[in-house]
Amino acid sequence: MSYEKVLQAHKFVIGTKQTVKALREGNVIELVVADDAEQKVTAKVVEEALMVNVPILHVDSMKKLGKACGIDVGAATVAIIR
Repeated sequence: MSYEKVLQAHKFVIGTKQTVKALREGNVIELVVADDAEQKVTAKVVEEALMVNVPILHVDSMKKLGKACGIDVGAATVAIIR
């Protein structure tokens, strides 16, 4: 599952604003999106990823995604970066 990819990643960016910035800079290898996040929160990130042809992985839980990143709160999006 995609949580393992986040756990194994050496560098990643957490959160929608930072992810959009990394996508625009061309630094993102893969995008991970939590399916239980509000679509209005993730829509811009997904749109940016599709524009630059970055693969999008889906996970079921913001809480688990945040935990995989080592934070105590949920994460709607995580970008695995170069």
